[in-house]
Amino acid sequence: MKLDLYIKPTCPYCMRVVNAIDDMGDAAAHIEMRDISSDATALQTLVEVGGKQQVPCLFVDGKPMYESADIINWLRANC
Repeated sequence: MKLDLYIKPTCPYCMRVVNAIDDMGDAAAHIEMRDISSDATALQTLVEVGGKQQVPCLFVDGKPMYESADIINWLRANC
């Protein structure tokens, strides 16, 4: 399963997800972080594939999931 998390470091909801991932330890080590504020390609992918510039966004095998609580719940159940 390919997991890519699109974030902005200044977004409190993004940091909420990142903190939850940190708490999960090695179980979530395979999640790729993409910072849209410093990576123009990541921003372009987020908009093209996800359809909007909203973060946090977790792509699960290429399908976007938004909302920090939904992302955290999904990660805890699946990682």
